[in-house]
Amino acid sequence: MSEEKKSTFLKGAVILGLAGVVVKILGAAFRIPITWIITSEGLGYYQTAYPIYVLLISIATSGFPVAISKMVSARRALGDNRGAYRVFKIIFMILLGMGVITSTVMLFSARYIVTVMLQNPKAYLALLMLVPAILLVPVMAAFRGYFQGLNNMNPSAISQIAEQFARVVFGVGLALIFVPKGLEYGAAGATFGATAGAVCGLSVMLYIYYKNKTTRNNELENSPVFPREKTADILAELITIALPIIIGALVMPTMNTIDLALVMRRLVSGGFTHAQANTMYAQLTGIAATLINLPQVITGAIAISLVPVISSAYAVNDLKRTRDNTNLAIRLSLLIGLPCAVGLFVLATPIIGLLYPNEPSSVGGILAIMSIGVVFLSLIQSFTSVLQGIGKAHIPVLNLFIGAGVKFIMTYVLTAIPSLNVKGAAISTVVAYIVAAVLDYFSVKKYLGLKFSARDFLMRPLVTAGIMGIITRLVYIVIVPVIGNSIATLMAVAVGGVVYVVTLFITKTITREDLQDLPKGKNIIGKLEKMKLLK
Repeated sequence: MSEEKKSTFLKGAVILGLAGVVVKILGAAFRIPITWIITSEGLGYYQTAYPIYVLLISIATSGFPVAISKMVSARRALGDNRGAYRVFKIIFMILLGMGVITSTVMLFSARYIVTVMLQNPKAYLALLMLVPAILLVPVMAAFRGYFQGLNNMNPSAISQIAEQFARVVFGVGLALIFVPKGLEYGAAGATFGATAGAVCGLSVMLYIYYKNKTTRNNELENSPVFPREKTADILAELITIALPIIIGALVMPTMNTIDLALVMRRLVSGGFTHAQANTMYAQLTGIAATLINLPQVITGAIAISLVPVISSAYAVNDLKRTRDNTNLAIRLSLLIGLPCAVGLFVLATPIIGLLYPNEPSSVGGILAIMSIGVVFLSLIQSFTSVLQGIGKAHIPVLNLFIGAGVKFIMTYVLTAIPSLNVKGAAISTVVAYIVAAVLDYFSVKKYLGLKFSARDFLMRPLVTAGIMGIITRLVYIVIVPVIGNSIATLMAVAVGGVVYVVTLFITKTITREDLQDLPKGKNIIGKLEKMKLLK
């Protein structure tokens, strides 16, 4: 694989990863004050509405941006720029139509959903405020998929930041304004932030798209003329690619919906009141689950950047480049997922005390359990992108369904046990991730004939993350009696980050060759040599 191809993949991952970090920081700036403003009870209303929104958005958008990215990149790899652009226009119209349909369905069925199906009628306003976003987000997703197919991650990154910034400003602001009228009104103000964010993010995408109109037209005019594909053939390819991805994307929201529909009922069956169950559900999904999703910022960026690279390589039968990029992506997922999992595990309770001082320490136990799933979820993302890129999108779907089935059974049994309560749902989620990740691993190994080095891919990252975890925990234990939980947690996290980076080089988990593949790799190598971290 050429250095240019590696650099393109890594550059895209870095751009989206940095944008994702900013988005998550803004997300924390949203979720933390929202929890303070509307309390756990209001967060329960918010978390009743928001998973429904995510489920509908997944139906309307999940497979299509990936399909656009894959179909556009594959045609461009063959030189058919006009065919690539035509694919985008056709799928754009489909997504626009789906946005209209799903938002209309939501508008007229919102009250029935929260009152009859979910038995949480005070979540009605929160769900209603999401209706405009359901119309706009699919349209925005079409533009993002198109630019990602061009291997241009900048528009997606900029629009994501703009979307999240607007969500924070409007969501927090409106929650503050309306919460005096009642917690359900505060929750509605918070969910409207998603609609404001969709307006802002789409506006950014439209500006970038029309700003590049001249360049795009010149490229299309100078493109070689290929036989015009029939619309029916494009639609058939679209369905072949998108349908398994849509079904697969529905599995994760479905797993959340399992929690929504099952956890509270089983908690009540276990002897808890409805109010207690609502609060515990909010602690699981609104706090612990939110924190374990943070590492997905980087691993998700790797996955998104991987699809067009794998697709273009596979389209021209370049199996070596396909395997090299797959190895690189999986290794990066482990190098990111493992330390995040270990860090969240050893500092679970201190982190809850820092971010959510009004929540009980028991929430730390939920976070500690769910942190184990971080590394497996990171791997699932990369494995899924690889299988999508080589035309095996149905495989990760089947594997996720198996994981979801395991989760359903375990959640039903464990959550009703009073001593476990909501921790039972956390355990079932982790087991589901493990099952899906292991099945994905064997699938990728089968279809690409890959050989993974246990030493480079597993042992060295495990040792490095383990050393970091031990030192991080010891630092916290030593300094917390002196400076208190908040500062001690921040200092322990900072020390852990430094220890992890240094240990990566001491254990030779990262080498000079790895750094050369990064954007501006030579500059990074030079600085590390001055710091005596690299010889």
